[in-house]
Amino acid sequence: MLAIANHWLAQLEKALRTRDGSLLQSLFIADSHWRDVLALTWRIETVTGVRAIATQIQSCAEHMQPGKFRTDPERTAPREVTRAGTRCVEALFRFETAVGEANGVVRLVGEEPKAWTFLTALHELNGHEEHIGRHRPQGQAYSRDFSGPNWLDRREAAARYHDRDPSVLVVGGGQAGLSIAARLTSRDVDTLVVDRWPRVGDNWRKRYHALTLHNQVHVNHLPYMPFPPNWPVYIPKDKLANWFEAYAEAMELNYWTSSEFAGGSYDERAKRWNVTVTRHGEKRVLHPRHVVMATGVSGIPNVPRIGPLENFRGRVIHAHEYADAAPWRGKQVVVIGTGTSGHDIAQDLQSNGAHVTIVQRSPTLIINCDPSAQLVYGLYSEGPPLEDCDLITVSVPLAVSRRTHQLATAHAKELDHDILQRLERTGFRLTDGEEGTGWQFMYLTRGGGYYFNVGCSELIAEGKIRLAQFDDLENVLTGAELVVLATGYKGQEELVRRLFGDETAKRVGPIWGFGEGQELRNMFQRTAQPGLWFIAGSFAQCRIYSHYLALQIQASELGLI
Repeated sequence: MLAIANHWLAQLEKALRTRDGSLLQSLFIADSHWRDVLALTWRIETVTGVRAIATQIQSCAEHMQPGKFRTDPERTAPREVTRAGTRCVEALFRFETAVGEANGVVRLVGEEPKAWTFLTALHELNGHEEHIGRHRPQGQAYSRDFSGPNWLDRREAAARYHDRDPSVLVVGGGQAGLSIAARLTSRDVDTLVVDRWPRVGDNWRKRYHALTLHNQVHVNHLPYMPFPPNWPVYIPKDKLANWFEAYAEAMELNYWTSSEFAGGSYDERAKRWNVTVTRHGEKRVLHPRHVVMATGVSGIPNVPRIGPLENFRGRVIHAHEYADAAPWRGKQVVVIGTGTSGHDIAQDLQSNGAHVTIVQRSPTLIINCDPSAQLVYGLYSEGPPLEDCDLITVSVPLAVSRRTHQLATAHAKELDHDILQRLERTGFRLTDGEEGTGWQFMYLTRGGGYYFNVGCSELIAEGKIRLAQFDDLENVLTGAELVVLATGYKGQEELVRRLFGDETAKRVGPIWGFGEGQELRNMFQRTAQPGLWFIAGSFAQCRIYSHYLALQIQASELGLI
């Protein structure tokens, strides 16, 4: 496998060095994909088709350093694997660009191996490397000067921002905010996180009592600090919240709690933002060059107008307000919505003695949490170290990813056949997602519409939680004392509009989901609004793409983009 990969890379080198377009085209199959993550285009983009790939790579050839493509002896060796049902040779390699080190992944197919997928991803900027490992700070400023401020004095002064503005203001202190702040701080980019909760981790700590993560621990690490090896496979919310608090301290992040971001405007001439943050009731105007929105895929609760609720005399709350089932023991409760939150809240209520009806508004994808929902994370159990798994994940283009998830969804349906059949008998309406692509593509396109079954489906199938369809809501409300609206959240476009105004929202456009291109819209890279960036998603997405987002912001600070 090593010889096959090295021969292909040598031919690629030759084609680029001699600018031989025919040779370059001969190295790719017709339906091939090249994904570049900053290395050659300073964008995250995918090009499909051999001619388009050859043309685009040739146009970027001057950014590559000749004679530098090679398999990486420090990473997983080339091996034969199956991806999206296709057998291929998968090889990790490295090369150099005009600005720094880069990594790549190529997948070769056929007897005369040609590239099916090809990734080029920037890894580091020459002379501006992360302050980790051999580049870690020496600490001489406070360890050699006994009369000056010590480490704690410096940390406290840095976090106050009394005499300066941060270069980057990160809005939101969940996994997205922590990940990008840690990445930027390690690159010596002055970064401040602001979050409305009183404690770091409260965005998880304050959620409902029984909550645990629904994917497994080995996928969910934050940058630089993996979870301890004795942690449970499925992490409880309070354990995670406490880890967030420890992480912010260990990573030396400047983090303001009880701080509400009120929005602001961009000064085109000064190339800075004028933003307002209310901290402990006191307003502070800041002028960062960059604002990173790390408030989640969607931040504003969606509270639809529901006719039958207009005359309802009980209590109505949105799912984000739900915290405790105890007050509703023995009482009738209606949960509207059959996504993950709706199911989890219904199960929590039923387990604590409430009489629960769950109301379905639209078909929902149901998948058992273990093992079915974990099938898409199979790579992380294959053996490569986390860093290699993350690079391999980045290397999968949209078309291949869709096929991968179609196969995983079909397999999951076979594994979950019994519970799915029982649910259908109760009248539960099921879906496999668009073109059978399953739960993760529902998340990537609409942010929900699925449930990882951890027992609620059995309760519905057994009639312990009553199922009703939305058309019957008026009858269902009879005798109920609480209605929980598990009706999801509005897209980030609405949050941008509220914080920065209609003009900025229009300039940025849709956020999240796939548009005409093959990438998530306006995520992890430059937007049409200078200085405004977005990061969101799962722990894995935040861990992986915070690296590339931090590189772009650092490059912007250095004047490279």
